[in-house]
Formats: sequence, structure tokens, C-alpha cells
Amino acid sequence: MQLQNVAAIVTGGASGLGAATAQAFAAKGARVYAFDLQASIDAAPAVDGVTYVPVDVTDPEQVQAAVDQAAGGVEPLRVVVNCAGIGPSSRILSKKGVHDLGLYAKIIQVNLIGTFNVLALAAEKIAETEALEHNQRGVIINTASVAAFEGQIGQAAYASSKGGVVGLNVPAARDLAQYGIRVNTIAPGIVETPMLATVSEEFRATLSAGVPFPQRLGRPDEYAQLATFLVEHDYLNGEVVRMDGALRMAPR
Repeated sequence: MQLQNVAAIVTGGASGLGAATAQAFAAKGARVYAFDLQASIDAAPAVDGVTYVPVDVTDPEQVQAAVDQAAGGVEPLRVVVNCAGIGPSSRILSKKGVHDLGLYAKIIQVNLIGTFNVLALAAEKIAETEALEHNQRGVIINTASVAAFEGQIGQAAYASSKGGVVGLNVPAARDLAQYGIRVNTIAPGIVETPMLATVSEEFRATLSAGVPFPQRLGRPDEYAQLATFLVEHDYLNGEVVRMDGALRMAPR
């Protein structure tokens, strides 16, 4: 699947992994619709080829309207990358009491249900496009995390949500195969995103030291590079790719 002259949706597209991916796709000639919250869009730089669309992925009506916008342009909608997510931490049981159920539900709502809803509604529009060689019509990439496999202390909700994204991968690829839509998932390790912007250099060094090789944090542009590769490699389908420098997370 080529990115030139196609429409692409990138959720969480105003910052971090999403912003890097939106910019990389636009540089390849795609018309990118970057879905994000208005506050994030207000702080995002203007990028040629990127249209920012205010969307809360937990709001089905907002998602439907935004997907319709992305599919209603000149370029056919063929690519979706789900990067929107949140990562608050809380132990199941601590001195503060039991894990707040509302917080658990919120994380699942954003990271898993939001991902599924964008995937499903966008797939409907992609399925309506003209088939290309070998009946292919599009590609959807979801974002999990190494926490899906080795969730740390305090990551019960986050790991649950990302484990759900991993579990969604193969069934989604099988469900959408008849429409010529491939589905893959990226599971990043520790990447330099806005979530890490507030931590000290000392703590960054500690995080980097835990990565076998290369012994540093990942970069958003490396995620974007991998997303681009997954779009352009037509035989990769139903795969979960770890991007983590061989990191296996310790309990804390």
C-alpha cells in the first residue's frame, strides 16, 4: 500500500507518536487527518498535508463525524493508525484503598474501546473504496505496549487495555480480510513522548539503562518509521511488532 494520494487517519495525531506518524505520512504524500483533543491541537505545529480534527475517541458521534470527514475528501481513505491513549497508574490495592473503578473504566474506554471504534468505523469506509492489486483496500495499525505482556506494578488498568488491543489484532485481521484490509499492531517500549516530558534526566537515565540495546529511549520518529513500513509491506498482516530494544519490563 502506497501512501501517496491516499487519506490517512492518525488518532492522537497532535503530539508524540501520533504527531510523528502524521508528519511522516504527509511527507510521503498522504492527506492526513490527525484526530486529537482540542487542547492538544491548539499546541500542535502547522504541517503541510495534515488536517487537525477535534475528536474525543470515547465519543462515538464525534468519531463517526470525523471518519466521514476523512473519507469524504478527494483522496480515498486507506490508512488508519490508532495512537490515542492515556496511561494513569494505580495499584489494585494500596494504602489509599482499592483501585478506583471509574479510572479503570476510563483507561479501557480510551485505549481499547476508542481504538476499536475508530478501527470499525474507518474499516466501513475503507471497504467502500475501489480494490487495488490482490483486492487490497487499506491498512489499520493499532498501538499496544510492552505493558500488554509485562505490565508493571500500578499498571493493571493500562496493561488490561493494551492487552485488549493485542487480543483484538488477529480477529480484526481475519474479520477484515474479505474486504482487503490488513490489521497490525505496534507494541512500543519506553519512548520519548509527552508522557515522559516531566521526568528528571536521572530517571530517564535509569529507564535507558534497562534497555538491552540500543541502550536509550525510543523515539517517536522510529515509531513513525515502523508504521510506514507496516503500511507499505503488503504481506504483513495480523502481526504484533515489539519496538523496545529487547526490553522486558521488570515488576517496577
